[in-house]
Amino acid sequence: MLHPVDVDLTTHVHNALQEFLEQRRAEIDAIDETVAAAMDSLTRFILDGGKRIRPTFAWWGWRAGGGRPESPDAPEVLRAVSSLELIQACALVHDDLMDSSDRRRGQPTLHVRFAMQHHAAGWAGTPDAFGLSAAILLGDLALAWADDLLYDAALDQSALARARPVWRAMRTEVLVGQYLDVLAQARAANEPETAMRINRYKTAAYTVERPLHLGAALAGAQPELIAALRVFGTDLGIGFQLRDDLLGVFGDPKVTGKPAGDDLREGKRTLLVTLGLQRAEERGDRAALTALQEAIGNPALDEAGVDRTRGLLHELGAVDAVEQRITGHTEAALAALATAPVAEELARDKLAELAIEATRRDH
Repeated sequence: MLHPVDVDLTTHVHNALQEFLEQRRAEIDAIDETVAAAMDSLTRFILDGGKRIRPTFAWWGWRAGGGRPESPDAPEVLRAVSSLELIQACALVHDDLMDSSDRRRGQPTLHVRFAMQHHAAGWAGTPDAFGLSAAILLGDLALAWADDLLYDAALDQSALARARPVWRAMRTEVLVGQYLDVLAQARAANEPETAMRINRYKTAAYTVERPLHLGAALAGAQPELIAALRVFGTDLGIGFQLRDDLLGVFGDPKVTGKPAGDDLREGKRTLLVTLGLQRAEERGDRAALTALQEAIGNPALDEAGVDRTRGLLHELGAVDAVEQRITGHTEAALAALATAPVAEELARDKLAELAIEATRRDH
């Protein structure tokens, strides 16, 4: 039977984040009120949106490893896994900046907000430069605070020692994956293998695999369980990102909170795009290949252009191919989970449910 914390996990994560951020704000307010006001933008970004996917997987990794929600250390585990939302905040703020994205969750992105503030106040310099600088610093602040929230949790030192190498690897992987993404766009890399490598490190590792690993490590899980959870998490994380790639082109902006086709305008070298290019070339369809090349990375691509590109990706079979990959990775993940030596069957059932939700979502 689900424990009340299991049922209302996102609320508990929200409360842990809110308490932590209020403490940090008081510290900054003592330094400078204007900086504290700027921090409020980051706080709202963290608290007002997000599905808390990463802490959820970490929590269920802990539960799979034998963690008990009624135990005295459960509140501190909640604090520790909530730190993953600060890693996510850093990644999103910097990602929006690098992609020149205007909106996130239906609201202006952080660098845009600060550029607007600069413009309205008539400050010296350029609004865009100020917005860029503010977003970089606030993203860095979120990353630094993630460490604080994890390591300040009142957990047994042996548990934190087990978590440390997982945390260290995850931070490196997400930043390396982000660089690979930037590099792929700069090089106009069209190899599906490159897209999948980016998916593996930019998203899969820190979205599912490492959060599960972190939670299991905190619980003191056996190596066999950790290995199974990592296989499950890697496949599921890739499926999650492939669904995200489809939503980036075909998603409803009212649901996703981002303009439709932004991934095309930004020149994202996703598996969807690289497969479309590859298939057009293999078929010798010069018209389709040229149309895709002209659309990808074109910041002026209008809605009609987005619709034409969507049609081409369907006609070339790229959409069906990505859907098949999602199905394959989800099935592989569930197969790994089915034989994982979890401490409680409830955890297996919940992780299977999360796998379906992650790969069949519409936002």
